[in-house]
Amino acid sequence: MAFRKPRPVPFRSAGEVDAMAAAGAVVGAALVAVRAAAVAGATTLDLDEVAETVIREAGAVPSFKGYHGFPGSICSSVNEVVVHGIPTADTVLTDGDLVSIDCGAILDGWHGDSAWTFGVGELSDADADLSEATRLAMEAGIAAMVEGARLTDISHAIETGTRAAEQKFGRQFGIVSGYGGHGIGREMHMEPFLANEGKPNRGPVLVIGSTLAIEPMLTLGTTETSVLDDDWTVVTDDGSRAAHWEHTVVVTGDGPRILTTRPT
Repeated sequence: MAFRKPRPVPFRSAGEVDAMAAAGAVVGAALVAVRAAAVAGATTLDLDEVAETVIREAGAVPSFKGYHGFPGSICSSVNEVVVHGIPTADTVLTDGDLVSIDCGAILDGWHGDSAWTFGVGELSDADADLSEATRLAMEAGIAAMVEGARLTDISHAIETGTRAAEQKFGRQFGIVSGYGGHGIGREMHMEPFLANEGKPNRGPVLVIGSTLAIEPMLTLGTTETSVLDDDWTVVTDDGSRAAHWEHTVVVTGDGPRILTTRPT
């Protein structure tokens, strides 16, 4: 009886990985600048302009701008918006807002993609727990990105990390249905799709150089979402708040390497 070897998650050479890390560093710098600008009274369009300036001054191009017609350089998702929020002059930040910023950049043909969630001023305990739980779920997924693992080992790790966070914080979190991570390289969204929950030991195998964007999205309520009339903005069906964390990560011989590092 013959067994077919699972195909690998697409992989890059060491030089290509370093080129992706350079793109990722631009994304990290843009996110840090956006967070610094995210004060009460600022608009999400203000934040978009900050990100675009950082990206272009680094010699890179915003990968979101014009992507399937998307108008912004960032996705700015506030409170009950999960992902793909369009930056506008009408969305004014106020104290207590929970803000998720997703950002991508192309440098020398290679993509970086990263997101994080933070508060404007003081967050409620529930919102702070939600953001931290999402970060911890992402970290669990990253830790599973090792040579020889299978794609859904990452999905299972994200799900397990979410359940561990529920125990830690004494709250329930919804894992947003139908959205997840993806392959990344010379395009922003590539195969395979990476679910944020599921059984382990299925799908393509991870090899040295395999690159993925790992991005859990959690809510304080439902797992169900709807897309608004703008055909982009994804909101929770019950109005509960959502958080989104993402890094571009590569498998190395020394374990996972985050390619979207942020300046401290």
